[in-house]
Amino acid sequence: MQRARLSRYGLLSVTGADARAFLHAQLTNDIEHLPGDRWALAGWCSAKGRLLASFIVIPSPDGFLLQLARDLAAPVAKRLSMFVLRSKVKIADLSDTWAQFGVWDADVSGEVSWRGNVVSVRVSERRFLQVGAASELSEAPNADEVQWTLQEIRAGRPLITSATQDQFVPQMVNFEALGGVDFRKGCYPGQEIVARAQYRGQGVKRRMVHTRAPAGVSLQPGQEFNGGTVVDAAPAEGGAEVLAVMPI
Repeated sequence: MQRARLSRYGLLSVTGADARAFLHAQLTNDIEHLPGDRWALAGWCSAKGRLLASFIVIPSPDGFLLQLARDLAAPVAKRLSMFVLRSKVKIADLSDTWAQFGVWDADVSGEVSWRGNVVSVRVSERRFLQVGAASELSEAPNADEVQWTLQEIRAGRPLITSATQDQFVPQMVNFEALGGVDFRKGCYPGQEIVARAQYRGQGVKRRMVHTRAPAGVSLQPGQEFNGGTVVDAAPAEGGAEVLAVMPI
């Protein structure tokens, strides 16, 4: 079993009596009907339909956890809070007090499983996230975070960071193919533009692809690469593996 501490992710909690309805009205996926033992990929868009953040949404005993890029946690928490208004919702940034690990080559039962303040989230076969209060996750890592990042790239799962925020409609990073957009759920910020791009083919002139970069090339999210924009990159044998949004 391999276990790596994940530093590139942040974590928000959304709690309160109206937490489910609030997130359902803000995110690209159906949170209203998300069972407690399932997680969902979802995006949060601007009014222009561009992704401000990508989330793994995890039901918790008192609401939801949102995993997102670490450099977006504080600004997204602040901006999301502006939309709470009179709803009974509390948004908190847990990035500094909760730990996150990626675990692979291991068996785990169920998609979302809580034990106290620690949750296991199976993201693919024999690969899962372990998230919880730092005081309850003391086991030492035995692998590097780069290995987890490489597996996420191979799974084609994008992570929106500050360098790529507000650049892509969800379809550009294949969110709809990954199950991160529900086209029947109704309104959310940018919904009309996202739907128009899906059904009329308007605005989606670029798509995310999995590609390689040669040895000696160092790539970061937001950089230009072969006529496209890097979403994520990690060192791999002979160079690097890359998710990049390229012109169709």
